[in-house]
Amino acid sequence: QVQLVESGGGLVQAGGSLRLSCAASGRTFSTYTMGWFRQAPGKEREFVGGISRNGGITVYADSVKGRFTISRDNAKNTVYLQMNSLKPDDTAVYYCAADRNRVRPASWDGEYDYWGQGTQVTVSS
Repeated sequence: QVQLVESGGGLVQAGGSLRLSCAASGRTFSTYTMGWFRQAPGKEREFVGGISRNGGITVYADSVKGRFTISRDNAKNTVYLQMNSLKPDDTAVYYCAADRNRVRPASWDGEYDYWGQGTQVTVSS
C-alpha cells in the first residue's frame, strides 16, 4: 500500500505557474505508474496526465499539452506536476494517483489504486 500527499497548490494569476508535488510513502514508489487528475466544482474528475514507473512514458490530456509537465524522482518518492501558462479553466482540486498494474499511464481513474487527498489550485483572471 502507498499513501500519497499532494502539496504546492494555491492562488495564481492567469499566465502564471505552479508546481505541485505528490509525496509517496513506502519503498515501492518506483513500481507505481502515477497519474494526475483534477476536479472542478460541478464537474467530473478528469485526467491531466501521467508518468510511467521509470519516467520514460508521459501522457497528457489535450487541454494541458504543451503547458504542463509531469516528472518524478524515485529516489525522493515524489512525482511533480509543473503547470505553466495557467488559465482560469485550470482551477480545480488536483489529485495524484498510483496504479500498481499498468505500464502506460491510464486516463481512466478507475485504473488507479491509491489517491491523495487533493490540493486546490485557483487561477484568477
